[in-house]
Amino acid sequence: MSWSGADSRMNTISIEVAFTLDTTIEEVIDNFELLGDWEERFSYLIELGKKLPALDPDDMVEEHRVNGCQASVWLRILPGTNDTYNIHADSDAFIVKGLIAVLLLIYNGKTAKQILDTNSSKVFEQLGLDKHLSPTRRNGLHSMVNRVHSITNDSINQAS
Repeated sequence: MSWSGADSRMNTISIEVAFTLDTTIEEVIDNFELLGDWEERFSYLIELGKKLPALDPDDMVEEHRVNGCQASVWLRILPGTNDTYNIHADSDAFIVKGLIAVLLLIYNGKTAKQILDTNSSKVFEQLGLDKHLSPTRRNGLHSMVNRVHSITNDSINQAS
C-alpha cells in the first residue's frame, strides 16, 4: 500500500477523532462495567460511533473496503507523526461505527510495533464483546483487526 495519498485533510481528521471521542479505552471498559445490561452497553457503543467524523466519500471505495463484515466498512491507515499511525474508518451500520470507535481507541496514534503487540482480543473480552456480539458482527470485528494488522505489517515490510 502506498502512503502517497496522505494529505493535510486526513491529518486534520486524525486530530478531530482524538478530540471527538474524548475518552480512552480504559474509560470505555469502566463504563461498560457500570452499565447494567447489554441494551445499555450497545446504546453506549452506538453513541461512541456517532461521535466519529464521517469518512470522506472519496475514501469509500473498494480499495478501502473491509471484507468479511456484514455491514459495509471502509478503513484507511495513514502515517501520523513520530512513526505513529492514524486509522480512519466508517460504516453504514450504527453498531459497527461503535466497534470502529473501540478500534480507534485501541490502535490510533500508536507505532506499528505497538499496534502489532496490542492484544485487542483481551480488550474485546474485557468489554464482553467476545460473548455478546452476533457471530457475523464478531467476524466483522476480527476482519477489521486483521486489516489493521495487515496494513501495518505491509508498512513495516515496505520500510525495510
